[in-house]
Amino acid sequence: MSESASSTVPTLGAVAVACCSPLVSEPLSADEALRIAPVLKALAEPVRLRLLSLVASHADGEACVCDLQDAFELSQPTISHHLKVLHQVGLLDRSKRGVWVYYRVREDALADLGALLAVPAPVAAR
Repeated sequence: MSESASSTVPTLGAVAVACCSPLVSEPLSADEALRIAPVLKALAEPVRLRLLSLVASHADGEACVCDLQDAFELSQPTISHHLKVLHQVGLLDRSKRGVWVYYRVREDALADLGALLAVPAPVAAR
């Protein structure tokens, strides 16, 4: 994907997912689906799903590419690209420290995704 193409991906994050009630409660509008789909698409890539999990479970809840590279048979630029995609859709925050960029999972975005996909408990029959 070229730089110009990747820059057209909207930054979504928790706001995009929090807009919607759970999928089983009422249908998503076309606009809601358009805002949420890039987040789900980013997670549909196995490397990105693993990266999100590795960052979330890493010591202190944050990691840089140097911490993650050994888990994959991928180059540093490829891992950085996947982390950038997760950041662009609002699933990761990042902070630069010297030459390193550290990533942290946005817990609010994960909570909103969980709420979106949650199935309400059945109402007990009386």
